Amino acid sequence: MSIATERSILLRTSELGGPVREQAQERRRRRKADAASSVAFLYPRGFWQTLAAPGVLWLIVLFVVPFYAILSTAGGRLDPIFQTATPEWNPLRWHPDSFSYVFENLIEPDGPFRVVFVRTFIYIVAAVSLCLVIGYPVAYYLSRIGGRLKAVMIALVVLPFWISYLMRMLAWVGLLQDDGYVNRFLTATGLVHDPVQWLEGMPFTVVMGLAYGYVPFLILPLFASLDRIDRSLLEAAWDLGAGSLRAFVRVTLPLSKQGILAGTVIIMLPMFGDYFTADLLSGRVTTSMIGSQIYFYLQGSTLGAAQAQGAALVTIVAGLVSILTVYYLVTTARASREAGR
Repeated sequence: MSIATERSILLRTSELGGPVREQAQERRRRRKADAASSVAFLYPRGFWQTLAAPGVLWLIVLFVVPFYAILSTAGGRLDPIFQTATPEWNPLRWHPDSFSYVFENLIEPDGPFRVVFVRTFIYIVAAVSLCLVIGYPVAYYLSRIGGRLKAVMIALVVLPFWISYLMRMLAWVGLLQDDGYVNRFLTATGLVHDPVQWLEGMPFTVVMGLAYGYVPFLILPLFASLDRIDRSLLEAAWDLGAGSLRAFVRVTLPLSKQGILAGTVIIMLPMFGDYFTADLLSGRVTTSMIGSQIYFYLQGSTLGAAQAQGAALVTIVAGLVSILTVYYLVTTARASREAGR
């Protein structure tokens, strides 16, 4: 095979520097085998299962049991005297009325739940896309720098976690008020003549708030994925004639797709249940998300039927989120098997 043919084949796939990659994989397999033998020697049988038992018990008590209580409330009955939702712990006695109500409103074209679901999905897709546009360059830069500057930059990315999410959203409310700094800047520079009503039901404000609140959760897994890319693969691409842009598209971007997927799942899951971002930055029915509907049915209404319907809505949203989680776990397991070959 000529050098030109080999170069075209390697550049057509993301497996640039094949021999180097095979050697790196062989070294990783040897390290895993050595680590496994050393772990088996140091720790007795059942050590890790015993160590994980408290965490498993914690999840059962604080996740599985409460979620079953939600299911029991959704399939329960109404108290004939107080008209409150009474959980039915026997699944054989569950009533499908609440689920039927939610599904009917999801199927109907003008159903309130369907409208809110579509709006929530649009907001989340827009916010996740904005997070990727902002977060990927930051994560890429963090993975390429070194020394003290890298530690400082990582600390700046982690810094928002020290502040409550609610406090950060309230700070945005202060910035976007009629007399806030954003409107002051816009009017002072002559870009607008009157203050912009940012907090009066603007979808743009809600999307920006979601992106601002969750982008740090995207940057960290992306950075971890980009930082693990073997530099020898990029050097092989450059040696084969690929420029910086083509090496990024053919090597860096495909090898970071697991980090992109992980970061996307991490920020999408809480966005589906987020309710106070839209409430604080808009407070209008026209921008309410599915989390706002869940909060209203469970906390804002005293009717037992509404509480059961809210529990059914929680169950349906949890099922949707579980599909995304399973897809992430399957793709991650497949990628791990391919990397271990």
